[in-house]
Amino acid sequence: MKKVIIGRVEEKKVLEDAYASIEPHFLAITGRRRVGKTYLVRTYFDSKIDFDFSGILNASYRQQLSNFHLSLMTQFRTPLSDEPPRNWQEAFYTLSLHLKKIRKSKRIVVFIDELPWLDTHRSNFLMGLDWFWNSWATKHNVLLIVCGSATSWMIHNLFNNRGGLHNRITKRVHLSPLNLKETQEYLTHHGINLSHYQILQLYMSMGGIPYYLKEVRVGESAVQAMDRICFQRNGLLAGEFENLYKALFQNWEIHEKIIRTLAQKMRGLTRDELLPIVGLKDGGTFSKILKELEWCDFIASAQPFGKKKKDTRYRLQDEYSIFFLKFIDGKQRVNWKQLSASQSWKSWSGFAFENICIKHAEQIKVALGVGSVYCEVSSFRSKGIADQEGTQIDLLLDRRDHVINVCEAKFYEKPFALTKALAQELRQKMLVFQAQTKTRKSMFPTIITTFGLTPNEHSIGFIQQSINMDDLFRF
Repeated sequence: MKKVIIGRVEEKKVLEDAYASIEPHFLAITGRRRVGKTYLVRTYFDSKIDFDFSGILNASYRQQLSNFHLSLMTQFRTPLSDEPPRNWQEAFYTLSLHLKKIRKSKRIVVFIDELPWLDTHRSNFLMGLDWFWNSWATKHNVLLIVCGSATSWMIHNLFNNRGGLHNRITKRVHLSPLNLKETQEYLTHHGINLSHYQILQLYMSMGGIPYYLKEVRVGESAVQAMDRICFQRNGLLAGEFENLYKALFQNWEIHEKIIRTLAQKMRGLTRDELLPIVGLKDGGTFSKILKELEWCDFIASAQPFGKKKKDTRYRLQDEYSIFFLKFIDGKQRVNWKQLSASQSWKSWSGFAFENICIKHAEQIKVALGVGSVYCEVSSFRSKGIADQEGTQIDLLLDRRDHVINVCEAKFYEKPFALTKALAQELRQKMLVFQAQTKTRKSMFPTIITTFGLTPNEHSIGFIQQSINMDDLFRF
């Protein structure tokens, strides 16, 4: 099968600009584990890469140097010398000698994958990289591309470097999971043709991670694929969680504890609510951990409508982590074909669909006809004070044209009919919101469903706008 890059339009534009430039460029690519960083670079540049090298997880300093040495000899087709380089500066010097033989008019592309794994204890790897970039690459027609799943290392050692690599990154790409439309395109490219409803179910369990999606087989339903991939003993996602955070973060136990905590609170928690649970003091360390998790797309932060920065809520948004902790972690072997028909899953799927809708807010705006209108996406939460009732609204579209869409997401197997009780609940939410925020904007109750809204006496004249799951697959 021919390799293609699904989506990644903006990312490819950065790669194109970096390659076409007449200036040397140092391009850093980040993103969570399994999101497709290596695939993007190797597929886009293909034969244009002059040297391609990857660090080895948990390898020693000497093993990394030996691997680098073998890569040099293999890719430049030179006889194997007896001894690998003694240090990283010598290793990069040897690389420069080979690259120097390439004709000057050609753009030189060097790709180093899993860069953080090369920075072993007392290896002085960054010193060698510093020498290569500052003393050689910047004087030649070089595009240096580095990748790393260990986002904390990339942030603190490259982006925030205070030594010789300070401000040396000239271009950055952050790779996020695929959205729903890109997920459908990915599956279709692999010969898998599923309905939007089936793709939504897959997305709820594994999100838009290409490495996970490639496990889906032709002829399988979403339920069959999830049962095999997530619940069978040798299924890829049955044990993926055990290594997911370990591979990305130093002191990963705290990161994982935050994830587990937020999995119990689908509506999210504030910083002050999180701190006592994870057992950390308020300060820079905690801020750094939250930023790392957010940078990797595991959590999202949002300032609720009308609230201050200190009221920012952190919400777990990684579909696989949410699914694993709900249905796999600590559970005995599960028959997903049976569990997926249970009330437990139906209740949980409502929260999962809300999460997907929040992540596809731009698609919702376009479907509502306000794609070109400035709009702030937020939520609203009130615990209630004195004689005022509290409420929770998970998706608000606060529009500059003096309208607020109050969105209610409903995941159903058939067209949705608004009940009297839900209509009253939604009206009450709007009354509380209006009373506590003092907003003067028009409020449009908006329904987002899977198969659309069936008009009835409770929705006609009340629900202003409705869209369905097809609208989430727009772009």
